[in-house]
Amino acid sequence: MQTIYSDAHLGHTDRVEPMGSRIVPVSEVPERATAILEAVTARGLGEIARPRDFGLAPIHVVHPPRYVEFLAAAWRLWAEEGRSEPLLPNFWRPRIPRMNPGADIYQMIDYYSGDPGACLVQGSWNAILASANCAATAAEIVAGWGSVAFALCRPPGHHAGQDRMRGSCYLNNAAIAARRLRREGAHKVAIVDIDYHHGNGTQEIFYESSDVLTCSIHVDPTLDYPFYAGFADEMGKGPGKGFNLNLVLQRGAAFTQWAVALAACLLRVRDFDADALVIALGVDTYKDEPTPPCYFRLESEDYFSVGKSLGKLNLPTVITMEGGYNLDAVGTNVANFLEGFFDCNRLA
Repeated sequence: MQTIYSDAHLGHTDRVEPMGSRIVPVSEVPERATAILEAVTARGLGEIARPRDFGLAPIHVVHPPRYVEFLAAAWRLWAEEGRSEPLLPNFWRPRIPRMNPGADIYQMIDYYSGDPGACLVQGSWNAILASANCAATAAEIVAGWGSVAFALCRPPGHHAGQDRMRGSCYLNNAAIAARRLRREGAHKVAIVDIDYHHGNGTQEIFYESSDVLTCSIHVDPTLDYPFYAGFADEMGKGPGKGFNLNLVLQRGAAFTQWAVALAACLLRVRDFDADALVIALGVDTYKDEPTPPCYFRLESEDYFSVGKSLGKLNLPTVITMEGGYNLDAVGTNVANFLEGFFDCNRLA
């Protein structure tokens, strides 16, 4: 197994978000990826490799060029306004027919933001691009060798829609990996999202697709982010009808309950007869997450079992990093998952 990692993420720092009437630091910080890298290295879980520079081609398969151009230019445009503080939207209303991004940075940030949880700083674009390249590199490795690769993506991606940044996510790394696998010859790809929060961006991107199955196990969206997507009756549309599965749990769910949802997810993946798998790995299902009101009650040891269960699918697999914010546990939890997966998947 290879872990694909870039230290470009270190510049994506000192970000903030609104919480009530206050502006507070975000919990999605560089130390997350550093802790994961250290744990993976300490366990000896394979080679650490840098991502290949693919340019923008794998990104444009998922995200429209105009949105990508905005992400690349946003900080320069902000600085030209004489601003140096983190760039946040003022509005993030639903799209209406006459809306367009315009040419003004204030209008563009509002147009391309789905919520105020994805601010931009000077080093953001380099980190965003490197994160997408980690996913594309992992997919290329898996497609070429029939193996397993871990894309240690930061920033994460599963809340990012086709042209909207949300929830600390800018480009959808899991979607980029899935489309890369399709390009390299996989006829059908399954995406399994095991983050605490619903992968609303991934669902949006593939909602009318039958070649990519999207499955997400997450907290009831009436209780937590993203609030307006992730319900069990959202099953896809048009040719994608029946190819989106949301498995919804209540806050405080223990591993026994969570494992039942995972079993249902695995059954659907097997029925789909996928050629390749993308796992959007979030370990914010951990019992001691620091971001209330987030909580399931998985123990660190449970991630071995989760990894083993997914490894038993025995599919060429890309694992993309999503959430997990307890800096004392995130490395252990990810390494436990990878070790459990690796024990069951001998393609690596």
